[in-house]
Amino acid sequence: MDEQNDHTEITTAQEAADNALVLAFGRLQGAANRLEYILGRKIEEECGVSHLMYEVLLILGRAGDPGLSMRAISQEQVLSTGGATRLVDRMETAGLVRRVTDPNDRRGRLVRLTPLGEATAVRASRLHVENIKRYFLEPLPPSHRERFAEDLRILSHSARDFLPLLP
Repeated sequence: MDEQNDHTEITTAQEAADNALVLAFGRLQGAANRLEYILGRKIEEECGVSHLMYEVLLILGRAGDPGLSMRAISQEQVLSTGGATRLVDRMETAGLVRRVTDPNDRRGRLVRLTPLGEATAVRASRLHVENIKRYFLEPLPPSHRERFAEDLRILSHSARDFLPLLP
């Protein structure tokens, strides 16, 4: 990136549009949005679940037994608790998850995968890995891939640390 362009005061819309940092972030956002659309459509077409549902299947798969609270799911997905509840309601209707009593709090409920949810997570992940290779890795030079993945991890963790905790 052009160091001079990074530090120049922006005084016009043209300068804003041409700013190297603005352009770089816009490209990152554009790539992420396009890739999410492409990869999400593939999962939806092949496995019948939205990308967001797939992400929740992964979160629950990572958590294992006894499951996760709605609050934990909403914080992982940066959703409101109401948004997470509606999503989990649809997933429960589809037979992907079930709500169970929290063994540590009889008043609480946890969400866990059903056998269908487990099978869907596996099937969708196999497809997703192939599509990630095709659309995310193959366009990059092989010598850049590992460093790029590490840089994304750093950016993701840094951004997460700046997010406020959801109520």
